[in-house]
Amino acid sequence: MTTPIPATVLPKRILYTMIRVSNLEDSIAFYQEMLGISELGRETFPEAKFTAVFMGYGDRTTHPVIELTYNWGDNSYEHGTRYGNLSLAVNDVYALEAHLKERGVEILRPAGVLPIASTETGTKHTLAFIADPDGYRVELMQSI
Repeated sequence: MTTPIPATVLPKRILYTMIRVSNLEDSIAFYQEMLGISELGRETFPEAKFTAVFMGYGDRTTHPVIELTYNWGDNSYEHGTRYGNLSLAVNDVYALEAHLKERGVEILRPAGVLPIASTETGTKHTLAFIADPDGYRVELMQSI
């Protein structure tokens, strides 16, 4: 049997998920204008040639955020096959999907109710998937 890790040593919360972007300003505009996510901070590292922009719905000291990282002059990244998606809670997935579609956002999976429910909670979800400017999948989820 292993000895439990003391609570004082364990991580306290999720800070952020970092994704690499090919055009920082396009990505910031997408997350702000299409999804209402605010820029919460920016850090530039000239010696390492990258800029990190933190985006979120709340204070980044208490809420998890997205870090958009732009490596200056390097756009050679490819999406891995193990990464799934960013998931956002929404009030009305159908209305948001229509709003985004009108603005030219790529809809990867139209809004609809999952035909299955969670075995633990019995909850069904209505969801849609969209693509951000770099093709990352963003899930829009409404619990019903």
